Amino acid sequence: MSLDYQDLDPQETAEWQEAIDVVVERVGAERARHLLQKTIEKAFESGIEPPDMHTPYVNTIPVSQQTVYPGNLELERHILRALRWNATAMVVRANRKPASPGGHIASFQSSAIMYEVGYNHFWKGHDHPNGSDMLFIQGHTAPGTYARAFVEGRITEEQLENFRIEAGGKGISSYPHPYLMPNFWQFSTVSMGLGPIMAIYQARFLKYLENRELTKKAENHAEARKVWAFLGDGEMDEPQSQGAIALASREKLDNLVFVVNCNLQRLDGPVRGNSKIVQELEGNFRGAGWNVIKVLWGSGWDRLLADPQYGQLLRKLMMECIDGEYQNFKNKGGAYIRERFFGKYPELKAMVADMTDDQIYYDLMRGGHDQEKVYAAYHNAVNSVGRPTVILMHTVKGYGMGEAGEGMNISHQQKKLSSDQLLKLRDRFNIPVSQEQIEGAEFYKPAADSPEMQYLHERRQALGGYLPNRPHNFETLPIPDLSIFDALLKDTGERTLSTTMAMVRVMVAIARHKELGPRLVPIVPDEARTFGMEGMFRQVGIYSPEGQKYEPEDANDIMPYKETQKGQLLEEGINEDGAMSSWIAASTSYANNHKMMIPFYIFYSMFGFQRIGDLAWAAGDMLARGFLVGGTSGRTTLNGEGLQHQDGHSQLFAGFIPNCKSYDPTFAYEVAVIAHDGMKRMYQDGENVFYYITTLNENYAMPALPESSEAGIIKGMYPLRAAEGKAANRVQLLGCGSILREVIAAADLLQADWGVEADIWSTPSLNELARDGAACARWNLLHPDQEERKPWVTQCLEGQQGPVIASTDYIRSFAEQIRAYVPGDYHVLGTDGFGRSDSRDALRSHFEVDRYYVTVAALKALADQQKTSKAKGKITVKTVLEALAKYGIDPEKPNPLYA
Repeated sequence: MSLDYQDLDPQETAEWQEAIDVVVERVGAERARHLLQKTIEKAFESGIEPPDMHTPYVNTIPVSQQTVYPGNLELERHILRALRWNATAMVVRANRKPASPGGHIASFQSSAIMYEVGYNHFWKGHDHPNGSDMLFIQGHTAPGTYARAFVEGRITEEQLENFRIEAGGKGISSYPHPYLMPNFWQFSTVSMGLGPIMAIYQARFLKYLENRELTKKAENHAEARKVWAFLGDGEMDEPQSQGAIALASREKLDNLVFVVNCNLQRLDGPVRGNSKIVQELEGNFRGAGWNVIKVLWGSGWDRLLADPQYGQLLRKLMMECIDGEYQNFKNKGGAYIRERFFGKYPELKAMVADMTDDQIYYDLMRGGHDQEKVYAAYHNAVNSVGRPTVILMHTVKGYGMGEAGEGMNISHQQKKLSSDQLLKLRDRFNIPVSQEQIEGAEFYKPAADSPEMQYLHERRQALGGYLPNRPHNFETLPIPDLSIFDALLKDTGERTLSTTMAMVRVMVAIARHKELGPRLVPIVPDEARTFGMEGMFRQVGIYSPEGQKYEPEDANDIMPYKETQKGQLLEEGINEDGAMSSWIAASTSYANNHKMMIPFYIFYSMFGFQRIGDLAWAAGDMLARGFLVGGTSGRTTLNGEGLQHQDGHSQLFAGFIPNCKSYDPTFAYEVAVIAHDGMKRMYQDGENVFYYITTLNENYAMPALPESSEAGIIKGMYPLRAAEGKAANRVQLLGCGSILREVIAAADLLQADWGVEADIWSTPSLNELARDGAACARWNLLHPDQEERKPWVTQCLEGQQGPVIASTDYIRSFAEQIRAYVPGDYHVLGTDGFGRSDSRDALRSHFEVDRYYVTVAALKALADQQKTSKAKGKITVKTVLEALAKYGIDPEKPNPLYA
């Protein structure tokens, strides 16, 4: 419909509107919604374009449908005064110290009411019969969360005093970080955009556990566990913030509530200065099938909006004003609002003629600052069935900060308030602190026996305990011995398989185990057949909350696409961020659901850490426990796919995360030993680590597990094959992943063509070797009077004859990490440069990591060592030149780094 459409028959329009009112009054809102939907469908059949997905710029819940507020508003306001003050004082005091660590005041001030209504009336704690709600708390509001925990007695004054000063071990973290405060925070949220997508998949995982009958469903939907995500309107620009909202409605996640703090400001300025972010978000979420609730105006506006003469004109004006104007209205005071807002229409200016400027400014507040409006929205959300809810809360950034930052572009950076500014904050909210307390920005806590403190504790006890909170009564799972993977420990003879298939067999073995099987959560982003996992379709089923309403095309095949409500496998489509968020939900289930799960997320390694690195870092922060499997790994193993698919660096990315243990195995037995070690450490011993294991799509015969090699595999290095001869020339060859087999072939060439013997070492984790080396170096630095510790790689190679050559399918930096701990000469081959399509042999030649380059590198290292030697049979430059010619290596070929 054209925006300038003129109503030719207002009486007919009024009759249609009255008819809707009658239906709502007599039958209810759902019936009215049904009639409207049917009317729209009929109009569409007649060629009429449907209306857009936006509603007027007023509260979604009319006054007549507001739920009566059940709490003591006055006591709650007293509590809130203490929280506002302490949150502000914490940041101000911190920034009076030399460290000046920063902090945020404005975000909590704008959202304080939204949190308090939840804490007092909705959010269930861990002692609630149905279990705890999950809170994704907006990172920049952390001071408010600490302020409440302080008043509750869960955080000490000393901790508040050390806000953001953590190095000494007494402080509290800048943002929600479970790694730093493992008894407190549930989720890491401040990397904006990750909270929304993780919240969606956490809510989905709750449904997954219920449908698989691993947890019980609540009898009363309103009392069921919910996932609440508090987000900023600027944060909604992040692709991850809205990237999975269709999944939430498609799977009917009525246990999910988004609360978007629409204070109209991002970090440096307006979110949408020239338009309206609330309307934009409403259209996006309503179009995606969400229940959308707008909380725009506080109770002071009710009288004006209900005015029979000018209420509609006021609604029109509210829609006409853009966000840049709304920011000015709250920044520049009541007189400005009178002239620039109401003054746009003489009738509306006359409507507020009986109000003072202060009344206009303070009484006509925004909906997110009104307890009763917020409560009504939350009540609607928890009772909404069949779809997720988003609540769009209109607020003011820096609410109450006045000239120090209320509605100002600089408010996000404001962290130092003068005594005068603190005085005005005190007076604005009637906070009971003295002038002396203001000067010192001292903390304030009501007396323990005061009515407000008794009320605060009573409300949390009634809801099941305090939040946020991360109790540590985690369950553990007894892990059987390594024989559970016995089939992978034996020589396969002429049969060939890939390490990816070995990993699938690990999952199959777990699935078949009576106790462990139900805890397995296989996750794939639409590549199950690529990774040979189609057999699991029938074995464990693909999770679908609605089961399978159709007969799949391959129903008569041995391995059909089988969806079921009790399925275990999460097939996430082409969506790495979503799959990773599912993995995070499963890998933190031990803490958030008190249900230990065993997730395996398998993906193209190139689209692993490179694409979801921020989520992987968040997983480390949230103490995730599970397996990430980078399939088709290495720069040269995925022949034919080319530059974008070939991974030469994911292992390095994994090494950046302190509690991620990463491995690049070559053989099936290595896969089995590493997976078993991970299961034992994470699920039986309760260690807060997770594993990244890269696997190959290259098929070859697998040898048996060498005797006594398990410990070396886990440490990252063990002897694979010792040289049998006693030749004068000897080298040490290291390799892992797809290139270890080239290293083995190079050892054969060295012996056959040049009479050089080679000891071969498998190094399934260069990252673990590097960490061990750095840990030993640190110990030696700090304990100069004690016996030095030797890194594992040093212990392995010390006393071995000849130079050391390491070859991997990753960039040189991967193997370079251990240089400082390798005794003697050390030389590295790697796959620096962009990938390209070709055969594996051609790619390994291009990147100079095949058996021939390993052989030449070994000969060159020996030649360098023996330059001054006069021994007979020594390796010389001439030998190296002969090898280059023999193997057809062009010395003038382009450097693969730049080719």
